[in-house]
Amino acid sequence: MSGPVLARRGFLSGAAGLAAALTLAACGDGGTSTQATPAASAPSAQGWTFTDDRGKKLAQPKVPTRIVAQVGAAAALWDFGVRPIGVFGPHKLTDGTRDPQAGNVDITKVTGLGNVWDEFNVEQYIALQPDLLVSGMYINGTLWYVPEKSKDTIEQVAPTAGVMLTGKSATEVIGKYEELARSLGAGMEGVPEAKARMEAATKELSRFKHLKILLVSGGADALWVVNPPEYPDIVHMVDAGLNVVTPSKVDEGGFFQTLSWENADEYDADVILYDTRTQALKPEEMLKKPTFAKLPAVKAGQLYPWSAEAPFSYQGYATFLEELVANLKKAEPLQ
Repeated sequence: MSGPVLARRGFLSGAAGLAAALTLAACGDGGTSTQATPAASAPSAQGWTFTDDRGKKLAQPKVPTRIVAQVGAAAALWDFGVRPIGVFGPHKLTDGTRDPQAGNVDITKVTGLGNVWDEFNVEQYIALQPDLLVSGMYINGTLWYVPEKSKDTIEQVAPTAGVMLTGKSATEVIGKYEELARSLGAGMEGVPEAKARMEAATKELSRFKHLKILLVSGGADALWVVNPPEYPDIVHMVDAGLNVVTPSKVDEGGFFQTLSWENADEYDADVILYDTRTQALKPEEMLKKPTFAKLPAVKAGQLYPWSAEAPFSYQGYATFLEELVANLKKAEPLQ
């Protein structure tokens, strides 16, 4: 899940470097990079508290308004009405348009601190004068896309909140982001309607219990078969009644089984859902692999997109599940 180390830039390390950068930010106008309007309500007389999924209780005298978030967390918070001022992680494609992982975030109104793995501009982060950083976690205690070499510096700048993404259903993860958003004074516009859409689409999934479904992500040299318990969206599918293939030999870490393309036919399935993220192979590229092209589901045209990092919001999951239902309606059992 970690992704390759593609670039490093502008990291600070040590207290001396941090102190110097903070001085520079204080002397300059550290808020000029901010373009979005924070969505928090008027500060509470009792201050602000929130307990994250690390069991860490955060407390501040005022409700945070200058929020920086990993792009997945930013997309979730945005749909609840919170407007981060900065994001990090894949948010911009090579042509300058918004990465699907950014959801509804207006990337023209947030400061981008890094777009690939291990890229986080700490100096720019300090200049934003944030009062909260939010990120998901695939490993408890490890904030997604916060570089290991810079995490101590980043933690000194502002409090951080982590939302656990593994071992939970999408409903639980969405609920945690909703709890955080409400604590930040989010407007919640459109949330009840989106929640109703998500619930309706979830009920429809039970109609497709007769289909065996395989979820994969393609790479240049390997096909990864995902392990359902580690992904909130797949846990949600299984809880709704879908028959999802579980790999028999999961790699260390538990997230997937790595297969060579020669062994892409290891598992039978009626439907194959493929990872649509930018780092994954596109269907036309996977079809160039002979073993994959011969799979019954592929030959039957039952190869459909999987939004592997749909925003953890009711809006994000309503759209994701409605598209999934529409595709499964076209599929038939092949055995």
